[in-house]
Amino acid sequence: MERHIPDRAEAMNLLKEYNQNENLIKHALAVEAVMLHFADLLGETDKHKWGIVGLVHDLDYERFPEQHCTKVKQILEEKGWPEDYIHAIQSHGWGLCSDVEPTERMEKVLYAIDELTGLVTATALVRPSKSLFDTTVQSVKKKWKQKAFAAGANREVIERGAKMLGMDLDKLIEETIRGMQKVAAEIGLAGNNTPT
Repeated sequence: MERHIPDRAEAMNLLKEYNQNENLIKHALAVEAVMLHFADLLGETDKHKWGIVGLVHDLDYERFPEQHCTKVKQILEEKGWPEDYIHAIQSHGWGLCSDVEPTERMEKVLYAIDELTGLVTATALVRPSKSLFDTTVQSVKKKWKQKAFAAGANREVIERGAKMLGMDLDKLIEETIRGMQKVAAEIGLAGNNTPT
């Protein structure tokens, strides 16, 4: 059987079929953008795969919260998606809702940046400008220390992901912000600023 590689339109339609929550769609777009940014940064050749995996990583979250990272396997297998895509998507919940460990570099990046995009979003939203363009590593680190702030963003997972990648936490935060800036308008975080 020929390997079915989903295109972005198919992935986006599927995402919207299973998720109506606007914030979940924005989160998916943010993660997709950061995955594409890291693929560029790391000189990866299959950028398409990185983007698609980022876009649909939370496919089953809204409809099947109790089966997050497991239901997605069934959904995507029925659609004929490749096993490596499915493995990557399942691995972002490792130690939380999945026993699939991130082993490939792409999986480790997804694992590290998924929670981090949530923290960066929350940090940008409390800035006067509500913009990613003046959100800095320092501003994110300041909020990082406030445990009650964006409490859902698991700091331990982010740190573990940075270690897996052998990447300094500040660098991970900086590149995540840069990736998200590329879709700032789409995810409602361009504020009053536009990039110069």
